[in-house]
Amino acid sequence: MTQVDGIGAGFWTLAKEPARRNALIAASLGWMLDSMDVMLYSMVIPAAQRDLHMTSGMAGLVMSMTLIAAAIGGIFFGFVADRLGRTRALSLSILVYCVFTGLCAFVHSVPQLAICRMLLGLGMGGEWAAGAALVSETWPQRHRAKALALVQSAWSIGYALAAVVVALVMPHFGWRAVFLVGLLPALVAVWIRRRVKEPDTWTHAPNVSASELFRGKLARRTLVITGMNAASLFAWWGLFSWVPSFLSLPVSKGGHGLDTLHTSSWTVVMQIGTFAGYTSFGLLADRFGRKQVYITFLLVAAAIVPLYAVARTPLALLFLGPLVGFWGSGYFSGFSVIASEAFPTALRGRAMGFAYNLGRIVSAAAPFAVGHIAQSHGMGFGLMCSQEGMERPNLRSSLLEGAASLRRSQIAFLCPRFP
Repeated sequence: MTQVDGIGAGFWTLAKEPARRNALIAASLGWMLDSMDVMLYSMVIPAAQRDLHMTSGMAGLVMSMTLIAAAIGGIFFGFVADRLGRTRALSLSILVYCVFTGLCAFVHSVPQLAICRMLLGLGMGGEWAAGAALVSETWPQRHRAKALALVQSAWSIGYALAAVVVALVMPHFGWRAVFLVGLLPALVAVWIRRRVKEPDTWTHAPNVSASELFRGKLARRTLVITGMNAASLFAWWGLFSWVPSFLSLPVSKGGHGLDTLHTSSWTVVMQIGTFAGYTSFGLLADRFGRKQVYITFLLVAAAIVPLYAVARTPLALLFLGPLVGFWGSGYFSGFSVIASEAFPTALRGRAMGFAYNLGRIVSAAAPFAVGHIAQSHGMGFGLMCSQEGMERPNLRSSLLEGAASLRRSQIAFLCPRFP
């Protein structure tokens, strides 16, 4: 990357260069398919519950176990990304979560399902750190937020794609066939290994011990970013892993009783708002700064999500859904930018894997907690409870202090002997 590239060239001009374009496509596809494979489970929970005699609490526990496995996988693949390369870690993680998504079609008990979901989680956790590091190292700082926002927006496409798959497949072939569709994205791993090159900054990075993350100013950055992510992920997983059930469960159980077609349609509409939120964050962050935009998204989300949880009619859910998606998900584009700019190249994969996935361990309690609360108090009340972390913006603002406002000129002092 040249200085002219980073200062004078526009975003779409840089996107025409094969290295940057392929890195962006690879990370986006990986994140999109990650989302699809994860959300297929959320979409088929009601049907799987009936077949496997699984309570809402047990279904939430399976999701929580998946998130814990994802945390372990994310930390492991962070080491892989730093030692063996971003593209190797990315392609291997995609292959893992695709294979074990397909195996979910053949389970006959809750323990079998839990094992498959946990093994799937290992790959799910590894994809994000490798993909975000790959993009951040191939795009200049001036356009990095926009590039990473586009990657993050792929999550909403995967979520919507899962809804479409369920709507087309489940009514005719059952919930098990839905998981078989999750095998197909494994082909993307082959393309990544053949067409995506490792960033030059990674190939020339020195070999650095992970212990550097816990020394001096880097230790503070690691703690701040991990705490920020834990709070956000708890709120997100508590809400969005249960939205399909919230729409489809009978009114007597706190849901709205929508059929499969309407549940999928409402979910797709919500993801349109989510996509807009992800992409808008990148544009706004590059213009007004990471910290200010991040906190604004959190504040608005804290006001809108409770309205969605207490909505009484399907029409209200249809209207509020895109707003919840926009404000309640868009801020995640900020995390990838903040984290990638806070750590040096030699440690970036391990740092992002650690910060994101240790936060995932904390957030793993959210799906189980919501499922448990829903059994006695209804799904809407459970969704509101999951937003406790989102309703404490002052806490997250203090965590963000010194991390979200990082600029290029401020990063060098963190670890000046590393590029």
